[in-house]
Amino acid sequence: MLTAPTTDLSLTSPALAEIRAFIVENFLLGKDSGFDNGESLLESGVIDSTGIMHVVAFLEERFGISVEDDDMIADNLESVSRIASFVDRKVTLKTAA
Repeated sequence: MLTAPTTDLSLTSPALAEIRAFIVENFLLGKDSGFDNGESLLESGVIDSTGIMHVVAFLEERFGISVEDDDMIADNLESVSRIASFVDRKVTLKTAA
């Protein structure tokens, strides 16, 4: 699946660094391969579909959000940048409620 390039959200997304660190620690054995934050995690082989569920559990626990079935789409979970953007939106909605 090809995705549109995403901008590096490291300056705007407080969650990005934490999400990337979690993925590196849990799926790359702590060795950051230098993958791009906009790169597809599934297509690049960084994680598989089971790994996505592990990431979702981390997001729910760490950021106090609920990831619904309807949220489980590539637009939200395909890359570190997309995951960070998704988390930021969910946290904003949670705090606004």
